Amino acid sequence: MTEQTFSVSVDDDGQRIDVYLSSRTSLSRSSVQELISSGAVTVNGTAVKPSYRVRMEDRIQVIFPERETTTLVAEPLPIEVIYRDEDLIVVNKPPGMVMYPAAGHSGGTLMNAIARHTDRLATVGAPVRPGVVHRIDKDTSGLVVVALSDEAYYGLVSQFKERTIERRYIALVYGSMKEDAGEIELKIGRSPLHRKKMSTRVKRGKPARTAWRVLEHYSMATMIAAKLATGRTHQIRVHFSALGHPVLGDRDYGKKTSLRLNNMVLKIPRQMLHAKRLGFSHPVTGKWLEFRVPLPEDMMEIVRALRGAID
Repeated sequence: MTEQTFSVSVDDDGQRIDVYLSSRTSLSRSSVQELISSGAVTVNGTAVKPSYRVRMEDRIQVIFPERETTTLVAEPLPIEVIYRDEDLIVVNKPPGMVMYPAAGHSGGTLMNAIARHTDRLATVGAPVRPGVVHRIDKDTSGLVVVALSDEAYYGLVSQFKERTIERRYIALVYGSMKEDAGEIELKIGRSPLHRKKMSTRVKRGKPARTAWRVLEHYSMATMIAAKLATGRTHQIRVHFSALGHPVLGDRDYGKKTSLRLNNMVLKIPRQMLHAKRLGFSHPVTGKWLEFRVPLPEDMMEIVRALRGAID
């Protein structure tokens, strides 16, 4: 992403902000309005509406999205294919892998790997994210389904919208959870202070609900299972951070990248979040499909160290 700052002169005082920015960039007025609605435009550090009228000496900051690459190159990358037919593919995404190409990472992504495993890709979302119906973060591991046909794409999108797809995650969170289970229901929206982050401290966030239960207790951490009722950006990470129990290794929402256990310092290499279970109705045949994958080795190493600290 690139950022640009504009200062309003006396000649522009009183203009609508969407008109003002359109005249000073190569963007159409509707494109500017989309940026404003996404929270990518702030005035003196505060989000505004497209109808806001600029004032002399206003400091306007705009975050422009990166331009995507226009080609998807098949690459022999190591991914585990869990299931595949002519309509969809389910893979176990390793940690550290981006979902699809964009500026800054034109290759080495999950979609580059999937293109190597199949000759058929959906046309929706082409050229670089064909068939992508959901995403997990770069440093989150686990199950992802990608549509290989347009019929499957629209069928899966409908299930996500209707919230009939089951997604279960395993996370290692900081501290000891006081209850054995619970539900977090806090709205999530773009952070007014950090535009690349999400927050529960927003006026107009979207409803978000996460059910959770404790699997294991450790001296300084807890393993929990989380079930998503909604699919907001960074939902689990934001919700548990809001509770004061951020996901271990999360550099954005907790910064708990190391723990002192007895006489050693345990380094956390990435956010300890894994998409373990995925269930949905096949968008073409209607058959219920359900998949599970074990925790990756880097996460198991942390679990063994946490268990050892309480033996």
